[in-house]
Parts: sequence; structure tokens; C-alpha cells
Amino acid sequence: MKNNLPIIAMCLFIVFVSGRPTTDTFDKIQVREFSLVDDKGTQRVLIKVEEGDEVVFRMYDPGHTIRVKLAGGTDGSGLVLLDADTNPGVHMLSKKEGGKLNLTDKSGKRKEF
Repeated sequence: MKNNLPIIAMCLFIVFVSGRPTTDTFDKIQVREFSLVDDKGTQRVLIKVEEGDEVVFRMYDPGHTIRVKLAGGTDGSGLVLLDADTNPGVHMLSKKEGGKLNLTDKSGKRKEF
């Protein structure tokens, strides 16, 4: 048993060292689509280029319902903040013709600026 002690110690050392988390840092990560998931594996953020070359950023709640959408393309950009019923509470657009801001109150009445 005494002769096996160095082998057992070496095996334990290898197990502990290989189980240590890495702390790699990258200067650049390049992907076609980026998805962030929570600890349950539910997608919470999605960033991708959609048809028409529009870049879209979506944030989801834990039930995978869209709550925030930010988009930008050659014709302008937009932001939508959605309420608990997925109705737009804030909707902003910026285009060549000008910007537009829509606010919706809790009764559903919308004001456009």
C-alpha cells in the first residue's frame, strides 16, 4: 500500500487540476448569431443579422417572451419595450424622414410624438 501512495496522490492531483475552471480572455469573438441562456438553459438574449441585413437584439423574460427589441438597418433603427401582455409601451423609430416616439399608457391610450 505504501508504494501506491505516490500514484494515488498523482491521480488526485490530476483530477483536481483538470476540474479547475478556465479563465480565458478573448480580444474578439466573431459569430453569425449570439445567444445567451440562463442557468436553466432558457434563451434570454439573441443577437443576429436577419433578412434584409437588419441587425436585431432581443431580450426575453424567463418564459421566453420578448420584452425588448432593438434593431438597426440601412433605413434606420428602432426600439420597442413591451409590457407584461407584450403590448408596446415604448416604441421609437428613427428613419431618414425623421424620428417617431409612441408611448402607451396602462389603459392602452397611445401618444405619438
